[in-house]
Amino acid sequence: MASLALRRSRPAQLALSLAWLFAAHTALADKQAAPAAAPPRPFTLPVHQDAALDNGARVTTTAYGSVAKAAVVLFIRGGNAEETAQQTWLADLMGSSLGEGTRSRPAAQLAEDAAAMGGNLEVSVEPDQTTITLEVLSEFAPRAIALVADIARNPAFPPADVARVKADLVRKLAIARTQSQQLAQEAFSGALYPDHAYGRTLPSEALLGGYTVDQVRAYYTEHVGAARSHLYVAGRFDAAAMQKAARDALGDWPRGPEPQPVKAAPPAASSVRVVDRPGAVQSTLIVGLQVTTPRSDDYVPLLVTDSLLGGSFGSRITSNIREQKGYTYSPFSAVRTPEANASWSEQADVTTNVTGASLTEIFKEIDRLRGEPPSADELRRIQAYLAGVFVLRNSTRQGIVRQLNFLERHQLTDDYLRNFAQRVWAVTPADVQRIAVTYLDPKRMTIAVVGDRKQIDSQLVPWTGKPAATPPPRK
Repeated sequence: MASLALRRSRPAQLALSLAWLFAAHTALADKQAAPAAAPPRPFTLPVHQDAALDNGARVTTTAYGSVAKAAVVLFIRGGNAEETAQQTWLADLMGSSLGEGTRSRPAAQLAEDAAAMGGNLEVSVEPDQTTITLEVLSEFAPRAIALVADIARNPAFPPADVARVKADLVRKLAIARTQSQQLAQEAFSGALYPDHAYGRTLPSEALLGGYTVDQVRAYYTEHVGAARSHLYVAGRFDAAAMQKAARDALGDWPRGPEPQPVKAAPPAASSVRVVDRPGAVQSTLIVGLQVTTPRSDDYVPLLVTDSLLGGSFGSRITSNIREQKGYTYSPFSAVRTPEANASWSEQADVTTNVTGASLTEIFKEIDRLRGEPPSADELRRIQAYLAGVFVLRNSTRQGIVRQLNFLERHQLTDDYLRNFAQRVWAVTPADVQRIAVTYLDPKRMTIAVVGDRKQIDSQLVPWTGKPAATPPPRK
């Protein structure tokens, strides 16, 4: 027994010694200044070739990466932004039905053809565009272009398949109606973008369930065509061959409807919206307002300000209500930029009994930044983070495509991407304070809360002076 005890003690002594050495090293490291951030490396935007076809379709090819793969992405301008109040999610139904077969290929054949090229077909509907994506081995890129073009040009919209897609969307809607984050976003968007398509995030089940195949086909005819389409191909390939494949696939597509620019929403009045969830043990909060768009010189400083305030794990609001107070696990803020519009918002799921306290701390951090600029050290850490995120967003074929698409949607030049990191590092502490004062005015902010009204209404009185408003009933 004695020898056994001796054998056990040696690992324990070793662990203790290692722990002591680690602690000593950590203590020493704590006394040393953090290394200075390296100067920003110039971002080299991959060379891309742009072409405009006679029917209005556009084609962009860009050489990227060393792996023999290619991302084929077709953006069709027009998504939820063109829906009327009686068409919410009709664009989703139309877009999701695109992949259900063409006039020459049923859905199963589409999936098999994509898989044979080493790819997976995806169709998504966004606020201002519909996207068809297929990433394949480079040798199959011309065939992938033809397949994507066939889906966009020749959808069959089989009634049985459209009905199944609609049933899937009805189920997704039912699930969304049970999620506090979705309900909060619906209330927040409705208040932020009143009488605007961006303010209509969820339909009623009756509205969604009533859509017909004829409505889907009519929506396609009114919103899809060559003039609204931009094909991007990124990867390793012969650019001339890709341009030819694109012309062969899209060149004789009828021009179709002309693209319609999304209207900027009028400024929204500040308000507090509450969605009642009796018995809820937590509240979902969204606080925010409309801000400047990417076309403004203030946009990059706004991104830096957002990252410092709430948009990164090391941000002030996260440190306050997560690390110090323990009110929430994963708060976050973001600047969102649908076409012609932009908003800033902070979101958090908090324990019900600290709903008001959480709002107090969020607004306290906003006011603190408006009243005093951050230190140079704090700002440098945020700048390094944001510059690093930018590199990651440009590290894939689809990432490059998305960045180029961002330029097009917001009418920016390539210099926006080339100089992004330098512009981030050029932001000063005074700039951050100025941005907070100019754009993040608490008096203009909208607050959306999903929680138990019996417990949270009294907590919201400091912002409303009265019981909070309930969102208008859905039509």
